[in-house]
Amino acid sequence: MTILPGATIGVLGGGQLGRMIGLAAHRLGYRVAVLADAPDAPGALVADRVVVGALDDAAAAATLGREADVVTLEVEHVDPAAAAAAAVHAPLRPGLLALRTARDRALEKAFLVAQGAPVGPHAVVETDADLLRALAHTGLPAILKTTTEGYDGRGQRSVCSEAEAVAARAELRGQRLVVEARLDLALEVSVIVARGVDGATIAMGPFENAHRDHILDVSTYPAASLDPVRSREAITWAGRLAAALDLVGLLCVEYFVTRDGRLLVNELAPRPHNSGHLTIEAFAASQFEQLVRAICGLPLALAQPRSAAVMGNLLGDLWTDGDPDWVGALAVPDVHLHLYGKRAARPGRKMGHLTALGADLAEAVARLRTARAALRDRSLSQRAAGSAAGRGAPR
Repeated sequence: MTILPGATIGVLGGGQLGRMIGLAAHRLGYRVAVLADAPDAPGALVADRVVVGALDDAAAAATLGREADVVTLEVEHVDPAAAAAAAVHAPLRPGLLALRTARDRALEKAFLVAQGAPVGPHAVVETDADLLRALAHTGLPAILKTTTEGYDGRGQRSVCSEAEAVAARAELRGQRLVVEARLDLALEVSVIVARGVDGATIAMGPFENAHRDHILDVSTYPAASLDPVRSREAITWAGRLAAALDLVGLLCVEYFVTRDGRLLVNELAPRPHNSGHLTIEAFAASQFEQLVRAICGLPLALAQPRSAAVMGNLLGDLWTDGDPDWVGALAVPDVHLHLYGKRAARPGRKMGHLTALGADLAEAVARLRTARAALRDRSLSQRAAGSAAGRGAPR
């Protein structure tokens, strides 16, 4: 059954992804309700109805479900019991299987292995004895990751010895862990696939991703460092995994590419993804529009790129010495600013992003570099303000 414009889309989560889902939904004529932890959360600021509550609040999620004709999520940290409570009242898309799988690294790895997807050496750890056996399997150095709640480097420790691993597990309060071999990486890429109610799929990407301090810093399209064979392989696996999860909505598959040429699945995200933000300007339909189309049973749009593009995250560190120079950054041709409406800027917190377009990737990258440099150089804005003051008020 198609859910037509005029209906209400419920979003579990009120962060920046919820905000951008809401903006896309409004453009297509839908109303939006969000479950957010505060009435001034980024997603709440663009919603028609806000239910204030935590992502593990089943009663609040049920209230959201009663308000909505379909429910989706902006983050996989939603408690499955809360998601199930919403699903009693409205279809939940991407679905509980996708949510449960992606929110638990151990379940995610087991799912990938069962599907025959390429993954790196890993093991699940429940006890210190498990830890030593896991390290014997993965080898050292290795990375310890909590099975839940970890993102942007949180809940992860890199270790080079058994002693470091035991200490790291204690630091992580003895939580259940996944231990992964530290791989010799050439690059990281991602593919976002939209999958409709009818099983039709459209892939966006691959996008090439560069991280700084474990947080995504820059994404580029096209992924210039990825060879065509690996690109096709990444798109194929994304479609297969979305189908295996019986997912309706979006699935982002993050990949490692090793220096010896292997493509390995790293993580799954059954929602819009930071690396796909550049699709807002660079594609005929953004990842957010594709999500709305998919969960409402509308035809998916063609994933037609309009230009080369590069996205750069804006973290709270930029606000250390006051507001960044928006005037200087936006003076750069074909640079687009997205701010998320977060009140407090903190180091490492994603406050917004810039997208730069270009006739080719080199031009887009150069524009982003110039715009980012301008953000810290307030001289242009100061000159503009001084010029305006010099003209004086009209007489």
